[in-house]
This record gives sequence, structure tokens and C-alpha cells, in this order.
Amino acid sequence: MQLRSTGTRLALAVTAVLAVTAVGAGTLATAPTAFAATTAPAEQADALAVFPEGSQLGGVGAGGFLSYSFAADTTRNLLWTPYDGGAAVPLQAPKGWATGADDVVVLGDASWSADFRSITLRNMATPAAPGVDIDLGALNATYVAVLSPTSVLAQVMNEVGQAELHVVTKDGATTTTRKITGLPANATDYFGSPAKNGTVLVGYETGPEENRTGGRALVDVANGKVTATYASPESGFGYGGLNFSDSHVTWFGYEAGVGDSITSVDRTTGAEKKTVLGSHLDEWYSSLVGEWLVYGNSETPAEAVSLTTGETRELGVTSSGAASSADGGAVLEGSRADGDSGLFRVVAGADGSPTVTKVAETGEPPVTVQPLAIQEVHVPEVVNLDKTGGKVTLGWTLSRADAYLDVTLTHIATGKEFTKRVTAPESGTEFSFVWNGVIEESTPDEIRDVDAPNGKYAVEAEATLLDGTGEPAYQGWFMNLARTYNPHDFNDNGSTDVLYRDPEGVLWREDMKDRTPLYGEVRTAKTTRIGAGWGIYKQIEAVGNVGGAATGDVTAVDGSGVQWLYLGKGDGTFAPRVKVGTGWQIYNKIAGGSDLDGDGRSDLVATDSAGVLWFYKGTGNYAKPYAARVRVGGGWQVYNHLSAVGNIAGTAAGDLVARDTAGVLWLYQGNGRGGFATRVKIGGGWGAYSQLVGADDLDNNGRPDLIAYGTSGEYGAYIYRSTGNATAPFHGRQTTDLFKYNGLRYSSVA
Repeated sequence: MQLRSTGTRLALAVTAVLAVTAVGAGTLATAPTAFAATTAPAEQADALAVFPEGSQLGGVGAGGFLSYSFAADTTRNLLWTPYDGGAAVPLQAPKGWATGADDVVVLGDASWSADFRSITLRNMATPAAPGVDIDLGALNATYVAVLSPTSVLAQVMNEVGQAELHVVTKDGATTTTRKITGLPANATDYFGSPAKNGTVLVGYETGPEENRTGGRALVDVANGKVTATYASPESGFGYGGLNFSDSHVTWFGYEAGVGDSITSVDRTTGAEKKTVLGSHLDEWYSSLVGEWLVYGNSETPAEAVSLTTGETRELGVTSSGAASSADGGAVLEGSRADGDSGLFRVVAGADGSPTVTKVAETGEPPVTVQPLAIQEVHVPEVVNLDKTGGKVTLGWTLSRADAYLDVTLTHIATGKEFTKRVTAPESGTEFSFVWNGVIEESTPDEIRDVDAPNGKYAVEAEATLLDGTGEPAYQGWFMNLARTYNPHDFNDNGSTDVLYRDPEGVLWREDMKDRTPLYGEVRTAKTTRIGAGWGIYKQIEAVGNVGGAATGDVTAVDGSGVQWLYLGKGDGTFAPRVKVGTGWQIYNKIAGGSDLDGDGRSDLVATDSAGVLWFYKGTGNYAKPYAARVRVGGGWQVYNHLSAVGNIAGTAAGDLVARDTAGVLWLYQGNGRGGFATRVKIGGGWGAYSQLVGADDLDNNGRPDLIAYGTSGEYGAYIYRSTGNATAPFHGRQTTDLFKYNGLRYSSVA
């Protein structure tokens, strides 16, 4: 949802954002009315529209036309001009565009419309209205034709690699698709005509692989089905030229030795004819107006030929090009014999014959002082950084390039901020940067990048001209940040947190980096003191979410055998402890945090002095987090350390590693019922460590990893990345700055 501020200071704007509590999340796709680009009004209400001298015709609608010219940096300046003499509207310089559906302009991400995968629909009948962004790439789709200000026809590749034709509609933040039926199953390379009265003519390639041919079909968009089909020797993909009226359908073709031609089919009789235009090098244009085919080139005056009777009429205009509009007319760019130049509209008169009316005169481009505005915003409503490689591109299209953009991301729940100044791109006016999901936080010695917390963010952008003139342009909206659940994450930023107790009984939290710049390294981000008094506990264990909330929790057993639960609050701190059990003094080892029975909740295991392993099923109830214990088996007295490590071996349930008194580490794969498969030997030498900690996914490969703590020298801990292979579950150890020079200091690491 859009946020608005009339001030120029982002700090004030953020305050306003944080005060909003009931507006919901959303994404502003384009500029609102207040920021729409405008030009000076026409001097006379009845004056003809002006076709800018030196421009080229870029497309037409029912109520206006597009023209484009090239700037010094080779970017194209795109201008929409209404026929009624109203204000011309500059558009940003896209890589490509298309028109159709009355007055809709499609702005795309490729130079050829058939390659569009990210588009913005602008309804130029109301140019101040927000545009509609549609991500066709997310649907594995490409553009075919525009149907309305909120929908397009698109070619969608299905899960078995077949091309389908779909209506794609964007309603608010929701994108829906609807398949068109009646087309060949093996059809590909769809392209389309302008939509008229709910109908589109599409072309495609079809037939067996060794003998592909062309096809044409009229599509009833509302009913989602084909109403008529026509054969063609070739696809025509890349040529286009599709058009239809109430009486005829037409398409462009080329034949060696013949040249360019237009094939037409009478929709009533089915009679087909070919109208030869001439040599392909002569650059012919054509359009369909009722039953009349309008055609010509820059050297040949435009003519109209009746596809029914063969009658030919001179139109009195020599044109370099023509464009068809969704209202069934055509517009020629050219001049009459007397030198009168501009745009000339050809429509069917009352008797059906073509009439020509001048609708725009060639003249100087409108003098505009383009106000600074944020015209489009490219910020996702929801982003899961674990699915985007830890990065997201945020972009804003400005009306001018001579500016800079100050961006502030504010976490609504905590007020934590990320700020960035974005300078102009080398070409165009899209200001963008890649955010790697971090914010800056201060430590006693330095400012460090810390992984940003999940949740709703106010994303604000303020654009300012480089020369400092004029008012800054401001826009704000919401974005939701998410990551995959990490049971070892206590401050809800996706990264693993390691808890440790110092000799004075103070508990600390080390926030690890979710992703680090250099491949293979695992680094710390920030150290936070949790509190004193933790020296009373014999055992401290990070046990994942056992209390029903979204954040990991901690259990601790005191010297009297009382078990206490500390519920994670999601901000790196814990709620006051809750007594959840007694008699835990009988256990010499506990391990929690793995889902051992496949119910989605973390469980716990414990061994008693007799060597019996007991299973405690997680309940999700903070008052009673574990069900009654169940005996798993005996003989566990041979082990001096246990660690619940999650699913490291590729099966569906969590696993356990156990170290025996000889320093050999064994893997127990969870069977999904609270028990384990036969143990597998991992290897020896693990007696060098005092503690092994199941640390969840440290390297974002989708598998949990292991921290081995307790060595002298520079490295106090090592990282063991899991492989997903039961016979060799870990790669070789890797160094980390975690517990550097402190490998023998801490009595409890969890």
C-alpha cells in the first residue's frame, strides 16, 4: 500500500509510517495522480494535436498516438499525445513497447514485444492512473497481445514444455491466468493483433516437427475459446501483420520471387485471396479498415483496395508508415500533395468506404518542463531471501535522470533502518540497486552489517534534482521480508544464533551471518549480552520452537533437576522462565531441536545414568512442551556427548550424532517415529572438541550443519557442513571467526 508524505525529510516520513497500523501490505507499482508527468495545455481547445517533428510513429490508440525520438545517449523518448488537443504525456524510455486495447500502452523489458517477460500497462485514456506491473517471467510466459488495462494474452510454457495461450490478469497484488481452449496442442510462437470488442486474432506455428506450418485463430477472450481457424503456409512469427474486421481477417506473408503480400479471408464465405504489395525491399505497410486493405510505402501514395469487390481508391496521402488501432481504423504518418504533413486517420465511413481525416499536424515538440517524479516502482510485495540467493533488486523509474534517490528501509516492528543513496544509471532513468538483506548495527568497537529481521518494512524513496531546484519527489510503500524457518534463530533474521555461557554465568548470543561475501566462509555478525545468572544451570539447550511461537526456544536444567523453558520473543531476547518439569537430574545428556517424528515440531532426547535413551515428543504447548517420555533403547552409556543435528543425511526426519568415549562420532538417522536406524560410523578424532552443536543451515544449501567447539589456539571452533549423504555426512572442517582464541573459555554452548 502506498504511503504519502508532503515533507522532504525521510525521518518525518518514517514517523508517519510507523504510526500506521491498519493499512495492510502492498506494493505501489506506478506513479500516483499527484506525480503524473504533465505538459503545458494546448493553446486552443480545437487545435489539432501536434506530431513532433523528427519523431516516428510508435503506435496508435482510439484516443491518441505514440511518437518516439532518440536522445543523444540513444535512448528513445516516448510521448503519448491525445487527439483532442490535451496535454502530451512523456513516458519513461523502455526497451520496447506495444499498443492496443483502446488506449493501453505496454512498456516492456525487451526490444521485441514477443520477448517481453516483465511489463507495465499504462492506460493513457487516464494517464494519471497507476500503471499495472505484470511479471510474466514468474509464470514462464511471454507477451502476445494486450486485452485491457489489467490483462494481456501470453504464451505460457507448461510443466511438460508445451506452449499454451493464457489470459493473464493482474487484480491488485493478485495475478491470475486462464487458458484459451481450441488451439493445437503443439502450437508455438504465438503472436497477436490488437484486441477489438473482446476478440483477438492470433498466429502460431503448428504441425509435426518435421513439417511445421502456420495457423491463425480468432479468439473469444471472454469465453476463453477459439471461434475460427485458418491455415497458412508459414507461421509469420516476426512479421506480424495480423488484423481483422467484421468482414475479413488478414495477415502478412513473404514469398521469394513474389515479394510481400497480404492474405485475406472473407469471414462469411471463407473465400481467400492474396494481395501482392511488391518487393520486400520497398518496405510496404498495410492495415485493415472494414473490408478495405490500406497499403503503400514512402514512394507510393497510400491506396485502399476493397477485399470484396477489388475496387481501388487513392487516399491522397504519401506515408512512410501506418498503424492499426483497436477501434478498427488506421493512422498514416505522411503528407498530402500540397505538402500538408502530419497524421491522417483512415476509418470506414457511413457507407463503409474509407474516409481520411487529418488528426495531427507536424510541428515543434511540445515545450515541457518535466517535473521530477517517481513514475514507477519495482519493489516486490513479498521477498523470501532464501529463494532469491539472499538478494533482491529494488528499482524506481524517475521522470528525469539528473537526480539522485535516497532510499530508506525501516523495519516496522523495531524501527531498524537501512539507507542507500542511488545515483543515475548510465542510460535511462531507472534507479536501482541490489539489497543483500542487511542493516547496519553498532557494536562497542565498530558498525557492522547484520542480517535484517524478517517482517514488514516501510520502503521509502525521495528523489532530488542534482542542482537542488524544485521540490523532491517522494513515495513510500510496504514490503514483507521472509526467510525459511531456522530453529536456531532467536532474532528472526534467518541466520543461526549461537548461545554460550561465560565463566561468570553470563549468557551471550552470537549472531552468525546468513550469507557472507566470500565463498566458503562462515562469519559472525554481532555479539549480544542476554543476561547474568545462568551459572545455576547444569545443562542449557537450544531446542527449536517448542512453545508454539515462530521463534526458537531454550530449555535449562538446574542443579535440583528442575527443567525451565525460556520462550524466544523473536528479537533475540527471551520471556521470563517457566517451570515445565522436575526430576531431570537423572539425565546426564540432553539434545533438542530436531523433529524426530516428522510432525513439524521439535523433540528432545535424554540419556540417564543407566544408559537408556528416552524420547520426549514436542507438543507445541509452552506450559507443557513435551509429552510423556518413551523409551528408545539402552546402551547409550558408551557416549559422552549427544547433539540433535536435524536432517543431515537426506531422510525425512531429524538425526542425532553421538560421540563415544574413544572420540568416534556416530550418526543415528531418525526413522520418523521417534526412533533411529542402525548407527553409522562417521569417524574418529572428535574427542578434540568439548561440545558439538547442531547449528541448522549455516551455508544456505538447505541442510543443517554442525559447530565443533573447544580447541586451544587461534580457532576455538570449526564448522562441519553437511553433505546429505549418510555414509559421509560431513565435509572436512572449515575455520570460522566464531570463538576465536576462546575455545576453552565457555562451559556451555548451544
